[in-house]
Amino acid sequence: MFRSVAFRLHPEGAIFVAGGALITLILGWVWAPLGALGLVLTGWMAYFFRDPDRVVPIRPGLILSPADGEVSLIVDAPPPADLGMGSTPVPRVSIFLNIFDVHVQRVPAEGSVTAVAYRPGAFINAALDKASEDNERMSVRMTLAVDGRDIAFVQIAGLIARRIKCTLKQGQSVRAGERYGLIRFGSRVDVYLPAGAVPLVCVGQRAIGGETVIADLASGEGARQGEVR
Repeated sequence: MFRSVAFRLHPEGAIFVAGGALITLILGWVWAPLGALGLVLTGWMAYFFRDPDRVVPIRPGLILSPADGEVSLIVDAPPPADLGMGSTPVPRVSIFLNIFDVHVQRVPAEGSVTAVAYRPGAFINAALDKASEDNERMSVRMTLAVDGRDIAFVQIAGLIARRIKCTLKQGQSVRAGERYGLIRFGSRVDVYLPAGAVPLVCVGQRAIGGETVIADLASGEGARQGEVR
């Protein structure tokens, strides 16, 4: 059975695509090659703001990737201080989004939002480890429905990203795979797992938001190893 290929545009992208189309018409009127260039750029903006449906695994205990992108780091690190989760390091999975990835973020698991914190900051390369501390970010703390433990997921602005959108509010109940935000244009999302959780992805692996399982709290499986082939 084939998945639908219907094209969905995120509402944040409508103004960019409409503006690009208008500029394309003007440039095409001035000089046809410029119009062709404008058409390519408008098409890229529509592609950037695409918002495809995903098939979401819904078994209790699964922690899903909140974003499309490459797993760039897996380390132990303390959650953002502004979420009030303490300073003890926990497993952190970082997913780097390039400008060609889907930039819509999805909730990693079922639960309730217990804190949302925005912090302004720099716009250094989001692939660097220090981006977790230095860059502009939006952090969410969530209590899992399955066992009451907490996780955190953080949208981090990148080198050319200048806007983070997050629709979650404190006290809100959410489902795994539910859309909750967007970052433009190139960024990173960090997931802080419960203490003792084992990441089931490898550095360099491609993750799909709302589909790729990055941890399974109901499994005793050890950390996975990967190699390029």
